[in-house]
Amino acid sequence: MFAMLEAFFLQYGYAAVFVVLLACGFGVPIPEDVTLVTGGVISGLGYTNVHIMVAVGMLGVLAGDGMMFAAGRIYGDRILKVRFIARIMTPKRYVQVQEKFEKYGNWVLFAARFLPGVRTAIFITAGISRRVSYLRFIAMDGLAALISVPVWVYLGEYGARNREWLWNKVHQFQNGLFVIIGIAAAVLLYVWLRKRRRSSFFRAKLSELRQKRKAAKTARQAERPE
Repeated sequence: MFAMLEAFFLQYGYAAVFVVLLACGFGVPIPEDVTLVTGGVISGLGYTNVHIMVAVGMLGVLAGDGMMFAAGRIYGDRILKVRFIARIMTPKRYVQVQEKFEKYGNWVLFAARFLPGVRTAIFITAGISRRVSYLRFIAMDGLAALISVPVWVYLGEYGARNREWLWNKVHQFQNGLFVIIGIAAAVLLYVWLRKRRRSSFFRAKLSELRQKRKAAKTARQAERPE
């Protein structure tokens, strides 16, 4: 995969990187992190400017993600009938993504950038739900991209002439990101459960107070002389 991407990028430069990242956004099974690293590699070899490559990477991932979000928002549930979307968004996965939104809210959009395989499904679901504005989507996805895109591109540029070291570091970064996402998800779940318990506690207390007031009012009415 890397050799094919490198040859393609060397021939067509920034445009090739942008097009492949756009395809990644559509769910094409090309690893986005490998694409960005390869873009960094050709910069490290002197064929492109690494800072421009970061900008191209940002535009590519945001454009691909944004088109999937917009498609879900515009077409709603009807988009699930499109054949290639149906392969990505199975009924089971759709329900799972909805549950994630219920638990973690818009932070699912931030985490999705680091979760290859479910990223497209999450963005489409966010669009279908219509609970997320375009501005909020770009803000959450853009914030995550500001972390992931420069890391992969600059890593590729730094290790362009030492491929063994580079791919060893890529695997380390991937594993580290999964650990961080797992910890963040656990923290968010804890906060959500605690908030839910607190809300249930106050609702129960409010209901109890209302019942006491109702009982007191009934008692006063019973004590009144006929």
